[in-house]
Amino acid sequence: MAGHYRWKSFEENEDRPEKPRRYGVTEMRGPRYSVLSQNVLQEIFESMGQFVDGLKFSGGSNSLIPKSFIKQAIEMAHEHDVYVSTGDWAEHVLRSGGLSAFKEYVEECKQLGFDTIELNANLLEVPEDTLLRYVRMIKNGGLRAKPIFAVKFNKSDIPGRNRAFGSYVVPEPRSSEFVEDIDLMIRKAERCLEAGADTIMIDADDVCKYAESLRADIIAKVIGRLGVEKTMFEASDAKLAEWFIKRYGPNVNLYVDHSQIMDLECLRGRHLGKDHKSVLSSSYFLF
Repeated sequence: MAGHYRWKSFEENEDRPEKPRRYGVTEMRGPRYSVLSQNVLQEIFESMGQFVDGLKFSGGSNSLIPKSFIKQAIEMAHEHDVYVSTGDWAEHVLRSGGLSAFKEYVEECKQLGFDTIELNANLLEVPEDTLLRYVRMIKNGGLRAKPIFAVKFNKSDIPGRNRAFGSYVVPEPRSSEFVEDIDLMIRKAERCLEAGADTIMIDADDVCKYAESLRADIIAKVIGRLGVEKTMFEASDAKLAEWFIKRYGPNVNLYVDHSQIMDLECLRGRHLGKDHKSVLSSSYFLF
């Protein structure tokens, strides 16, 4: 069957490099959000592996899955030039076992074949110098470091609210006691990059979890300071993915569900716009 069709290529419309890519990266959610068997992973990699750059074991799921499965899944990913990342678990290790346990965790991740370790800076709640120390420990262990930063704000602070000039607006209740200083957060991220971090992940909550409450101003400031190649955002649905691609082009790094991979790759092909789904019809495979 392989000799009867060829995969449609968007190379004429893109300027992204071939894998392994440093930008225009598509990272795929792993087993936390849906049970992915080895057969399912194999099917995804064989059918769409050229569009998948990374696989993430989300939310500490790697701590619950048998090591034999993790090793086989990682080996399968590596066969398709897909890197594998941990989720939010280093924070639990540090809280329960301290620095010595974290060193063992880094070494174990390396032995299992992981390429990247995530560090949730907000969950850790440690001084900046301590966070930088963790980043350096990951790098010294031969792995890539990806700190995660979250931004908390109050709904009443959202700019551009619709109201008539001079009209009274009922104050909205404060949605969070903690409001992150955006410039301070970005400076922390910059220092992480200076310490050797490979990518900065921006948590979707309160920033880009839903298209109707998207904080375009925060996203613009983050990308303006850190650069599109060094940042990654979660696109929880097709509308968000389309917004990111339209605003920042095909080279933006996105973290998505495995069900979005094909649509996202079509969006990365320029000039497709809202009609990208038509590419997935009879014209996608060229017989």
